[in-house]
This record gives sequence, structure tokens and C-alpha cells, in this order.
Amino acid sequence: MSDAKVLARTASGVVVSTKMEKTISVLVERRIKHPLYGKYIKQSKKIHADDPSEQCREGDIVTIEETRPISKTKAWKLTSVDRKAMVIE
Repeated sequence: MSDAKVLARTASGVVVSTKMEKTISVLVERRIKHPLYGKYIKQSKKIHADDPSEQCREGDIVTIEETRPISKTKAWKLTSVDRKAMVIE
């Protein structure tokens, strides 16, 4: 077997929940083309990701990366915070 490194899948989305300890829920939306009609349809999925430093807030746009299973529902980790949410006080 060769020593080629396998690149992990990445996804970008919006943080919708930070209520858990060291875990964020990220809403990832993607557009797919309908096979028959050709119309673009939005598909979304909520993914739990590891955020050990708890640096994210709701509304942040983040990039996450697939990793080994960390818990029952968590198999992604936070890679970067692309844009912070605007704070309205």
C-alpha cells in the first residue's frame, strides 16, 4: 500500500447551536440539480462538530472537516471560523 495521504472531506455552514459543551451544530446547505426537471433544490443537513476551545457563536460561518468518531453523533471537527456573526446589543 502506498503512503499517499487521504484528504478529509470538508464542509462549510452556519452555526445554529452552541448549547452543548465543546460541540457545535452546523447547518450545511447544498444545491443539487433535479435529475428529471433540472431545477436546483436546496438540501440541508445538521452536523455536530467538535469545538474544543468553544470559540464559535450562533450565526458564525465555519469550515469543518471530517475526522474519526469522537462520540456517538460527532465525527467532524472545526477547522476555521470564516466569518463571525454580527453582535447586536
